[in-house]
Amino acid sequence: MAIPTFPSSDASATGDAQPATLITEDLLRRLDVQGPRYTSYPTADRFVEAFGAEQYRRALAQRGQGAASGGGTGAMSVYVHIPFCESVCYYCACNKVITKHHERAGEYLDALETEIALHVKQLGAGITLSQLHFGGGSPTFLSDAELARLMGSLRAAFRLTEAAEVSIEVDPRTVTPQRLQHLRSLGFNRLSFGVQDFDPAVQVAVHRVQSHDMVAALMAEARALGFESTNVDLIYGLPRQSPQSLDRTIRQVAELRPDRIALYAYAHLPQRFKPQRRIDAALLPPAADKIRMLSGAIAGFIGHGYTYIGMDHFALPGDSLAAAKRQGRLHRNFQGYSTQPDCDLIGLGVSAIGRVGATYSQNAKSLPEYYDALRQGQFPVVRGLALTRDDLVRRAVIMALMCQGRVEFESIELSYLIDMRETFRSELEQLAPLQEQGLVTVEPRAIQVSALGWFFVRAVAMVFDRHLQADKARERFSRII
Repeated sequence: MAIPTFPSSDASATGDAQPATLITEDLLRRLDVQGPRYTSYPTADRFVEAFGAEQYRRALAQRGQGAASGGGTGAMSVYVHIPFCESVCYYCACNKVITKHHERAGEYLDALETEIALHVKQLGAGITLSQLHFGGGSPTFLSDAELARLMGSLRAAFRLTEAAEVSIEVDPRTVTPQRLQHLRSLGFNRLSFGVQDFDPAVQVAVHRVQSHDMVAALMAEARALGFESTNVDLIYGLPRQSPQSLDRTIRQVAELRPDRIALYAYAHLPQRFKPQRRIDAALLPPAADKIRMLSGAIAGFIGHGYTYIGMDHFALPGDSLAAAKRQGRLHRNFQGYSTQPDCDLIGLGVSAIGRVGATYSQNAKSLPEYYDALRQGQFPVVRGLALTRDDLVRRAVIMALMCQGRVEFESIELSYLIDMRETFRSELEQLAPLQEQGLVTVEPRAIQVSALGWFFVRAVAMVFDRHLQADKARERFSRII
């Protein structure tokens, strides 16, 4: 099976295009391992309960003190998790509550407003936001009035910049053109449509049926309303999916011309995610088909004029994400690839993850525990992590690999006052087999991921993950292909 040749302008995120390279069954066997997606480092599975509400409060206080002293802490980002869905999608690994009782949203909004108030008390009102994102679950489970109430609470507490990205995940089955108009009036300027696959057999197999015409009509309305960017989420590796069926979906999506496309590998972890137990594992495509799907998707979207951002993201050349890639300003956070520079993130809602300074935090994963903490006037943080100096250095290396496909030794050495070859002697040795396989090149003063290696960039990043290398316990992660 041949990897397509990438045009030099849009190629792999690693620079020059390289000739098509055969991926052998042996290479698939050795590299189709389990590993993190690296939306953070250390990854969320490393969070500990020793980091709780008080540690989070101190991190916020430290940020507030920095702002008060004139040190400047920059704009922040806010993520709001809305867990409710009317029906379950069998592939889903998100924290969600399946219910048709929409009245449950009222109690949840009360809790969110309490959590917002706790942050205002600690940070003060009017903190600048450059990014606001509603995820879930299905944020469009909320009614128009409930969405207006929540946006009003957020605007009263924070100050959105004029250029702020204000985005929301949309379940096409729960919105109409009129609802999109309401979202636009509330200030949302970016939409992400959950499509996953247009093939009817695949949709039935994952319990998420929505027609192509429905999505097409909503996307046309979004353009007419002036949304700055639309995204479509797709998944490869689903039951009853084949390279041929996914090719049809890719053509259909490309014809809709979303500004961005996120293509995720399905992670079948039924031992962790109960809904996935309804999927017949015998219907899942084999690893060889999954790599064909990935390579075919990359070739297909590039052939339709999209820039391959890397790993799981594509964008039209005029989109800000593509511009960030061209200009070397690409970043990666808990939502995936982003144009936003590294900044503090407040996570609101059940299970939401935040980042403040050199700390990560996560809220309670169940509604009862989340509600109970807020009733007691406490942040609902139940786990997190204070990063060590080693964590910070490795995070810089891993994010450079994930975002630019290249690590310049001088940049890391000047920022952290280390000698790369001495500090990472063992890791550089471990890169030797990957270099022999054509995935990466270790230059005298840099590490460069190849076009072939971009398919397996997670495997390259994993070499620098001290936590992962220490215990080799990777069963908690999805496979990288």
